Amino acid sequence: MKNVLIGTFLRRAGAPRILGIMPGLRINDPLLAAVLDFDTPLLLLHEGTTHGEGPVWDAEGNRLIWSDVISRRLMAWHPDGHVHTVLDPTWFINGNALLSDGTMAHCEHGRRCISVSHPGKEALPLITHYQGGRLNAPNDIVAGPHDTLWFTDPVFGITSPREGYIADPELPHRSVYRYHRPSATLTRMADLDQPNGLAFSPDGHTLYVSDTSRAIGGATHAIQAFTVAENGTLSEEHPFYSVEHGIPDGLAVDQRGWIWTTSETGIHILDSSGCPLGFIRLPYTPTNCTFGGSDNRRLFITCNQHLLALDLRD
Repeated sequence: MKNVLIGTFLRRAGAPRILGIMPGLRINDPLLAAVLDFDTPLLLLHEGTTHGEGPVWDAEGNRLIWSDVISRRLMAWHPDGHVHTVLDPTWFINGNALLSDGTMAHCEHGRRCISVSHPGKEALPLITHYQGGRLNAPNDIVAGPHDTLWFTDPVFGITSPREGYIADPELPHRSVYRYHRPSATLTRMADLDQPNGLAFSPDGHTLYVSDTSRAIGGATHAIQAFTVAENGTLSEEHPFYSVEHGIPDGLAVDQRGWIWTTSETGIHILDSSGCPLGFIRLPYTPTNCTFGGSDNRRLFITCNQHLLALDLRD
């Protein structure tokens, strides 16, 4: 299967639909009140996806790129409102990362790999195996320091025929990996029940990883935090935050070091110590989120069928 790079339009240019203000907003700290209030409008940017995921802001292209895992599309939203395909079809791409050289890295459920693509080119596999065993189904990915890629590898994409292809795992673990691009070295950094979303603190000294086996009948539904050494090794793993409803799926960290994590009913906002600053109740179940826009104050939120946004004051 080759990617069809036709840029099919999925939404014409036009203003977003305002879903209304947020009466379900909970603010626990005046610091959050300075950023967000009950009059902040919730914006609907796009609807019609099947399982939206993997949002990443492309500053150079001035666009938001995200995946529709089940419909097998990689899409782009532009500030004038239009949406078009970037890769169509995909191999069930989930998470995405944009690298400084313009390369995009993707987590593929279908080929069970990390692939890379360049503008106007198809995605090609980069990382497929660890110590002779095929990866499970890479889920989320971020760019790290020293030209590295960090990604999670749970089994979700090989347990659901809607999100990939049914298969038995070839590895006895579900892990977080670090890939050093210059040396093409893949290192297994940590094992969790089902590692899912991940993000670094602004200083790069902390890595947050959501562990979400509850999604397939397990027990874990929390974010774990790791200390990151200068050489990239992880230590001092500790529980950071547990959600009551659903799982902490995708997450984003802002310039303050606050963590914005999705859950079944909305977005939890936490400070760097794990203290809840507030909660944004949403009308749709979110899957992931990221910051972007010209001033990096817009929170983009992917849901199964919708792409939402909130503009923060600061």
